[in-house]
Amino acid sequence: MPYRRTPAVQARMDGRRDALLDAARALLADEGYAGCTVAAVAARARIATGSVYRHFPSKSVLAVELFRSVVTAEVDAVSAAARRPADPVAGVAAAAETFARRALRRPRLAYALLAEPVDTAVEAERLVFRRAFRDVFADRIAEGTASGRLPRQDPQLTAAALVGACAEALIGPLSGAADGSYTPGAHTPDHLVAFTLRALGVPHADHP
Repeated sequence: MPYRRTPAVQARMDGRRDALLDAARALLADEGYAGCTVAAVAARARIATGSVYRHFPSKSVLAVELFRSVVTAEVDAVSAAARRPADPVAGVAAAAETFARRALRRPRLAYALLAEPVDTAVEAERLVFRRAFRDVFADRIAEGTASGRLPRQDPQLTAAALVGACAEALIGPLSGAADGSYTPGAHTPDHLVAFTLRALGVPHADHP
């Protein structure tokens, strides 16, 4: 008869897994992916290094789970911001502003998520989640075009271009977080919002 974990054993296993992910998130925010070695994560979680592999078969699997858990929270925050205003144009602006402000608030983490060299498995996840951000923007752009608030355009194409442009604009400033030369751009979110509105075709769009 196959062994089945008791609820108490399963709860203990789940708790250790959560502790490892919490430790990995903390390391990612402080040191990026370079600092998220299996040994470092285990030490941060106060778990034996060998025990990590009971929960994550490889460093790559851990890195993917880590990326998913962190970026899912970012997508949720941007999505909530986009849906808050009744006006779809204001919703797109809020999405761009939230994306930028959250990145600049935690620059080392944002750089790790957006641009730090990673293995192919995590790079594939970046593409998945870039499409998730695109869809957040596209939904509100589609509402804007349907209501006449925005000129006719391909919402998916415009959204993909906006997400790519916002990410690229942030990578430069964020890259300094990896070597200690980071200088936050206080007006960067405002500039990105103005750019977003102009790209959407909003007349005389200098600010939201």
